[in-house]
Amino acid sequence: MATNESISIFSSASLAVEYVDSLLPENPLQEPFKNAWNYMLNNYTKFQIATWGSLIVHEVLYFLFCLPGFLFQFIPYMKKYKIQKDKPETWENQWKCFKVLLFNHFCIQLPLICGTYYFTEYFNIPYDWETMPRWYMLLARCFGCAVIEDTWHYFLHRLLHHKRIYKHIHKIHHEFQAPFGMEAEYAHPLETLILGTGFFIGIMLLCDHVILLWAWVTIRLIETIDVHSGYDIPLNPLNLIPFYAGSRHHDFHHMNFIGNYASTFTWWDKLFGTDSQFTAYVEKMKKVEKKTE
Repeated sequence: MATNESISIFSSASLAVEYVDSLLPENPLQEPFKNAWNYMLNNYTKFQIATWGSLIVHEVLYFLFCLPGFLFQFIPYMKKYKIQKDKPETWENQWKCFKVLLFNHFCIQLPLICGTYYFTEYFNIPYDWETMPRWYMLLARCFGCAVIEDTWHYFLHRLLHHKRIYKHIHKIHHEFQAPFGMEAEYAHPLETLILGTGFFIGIMLLCDHVILLWAWVTIRLIETIDVHSGYDIPLNPLNLIPFYAGSRHHDFHHMNFIGNYASTFTWWDKLFGTDSQFTAYVEKMKKVEKKTE
């Protein structure tokens, strides 16, 4: 009975979204995107698309999303939004981070990306334009991937903070007490594999088109670079997402090496009380701000 009611609710919600979608004006970018997609399919093999296409998407988007935070350090006006103002970025740290990133991206992540083609072939994941899901279904599946990844990240990240494990693996990621965007994937190779597994679980369960791989990569990179940015920017649209953790939440974790273990949402930390120190810190900062007004 409950199952039938749930199906009915989801069906009604889907119909409502489809109706709203039908009222929206036609996307002017849809036709150029369709042409570009079909050009890609006609000129490259599935292996090239799944492997080199995925690598290019990851590399271009990663450093593109890191660029604003990188530029902020040269803009005096943006310094007031930096969370840990007493710990500015240094060229030495950024160069060290960049070198480790290149190793992780091409020696750890690229071999994993090479398996994408075989994954899509084994599960018969389509590439064609005609079966590409609508934007709202794509967003729904990306949200599902985010919930799954966040759950995996919370428990495995918390485990990596265990005193018997921390110094061997996760300590590398905490080398920079004041995070910056490019540091999001600065980690021990084992951590890349352990926490990165959460990214693929959602794909394995929910993927119905290769576009989901790239859409989920995009959303995950936006999120992880944002929370590692070191800046709390007003009117950040990501903060409109319910239960979104944000940069202050994760910056506190880097600053104190404890609590706030989730990657994207706050519910696991609230449920298990691992955000208690952060909550006390926020209340303390609010009192300080009131006194200075």
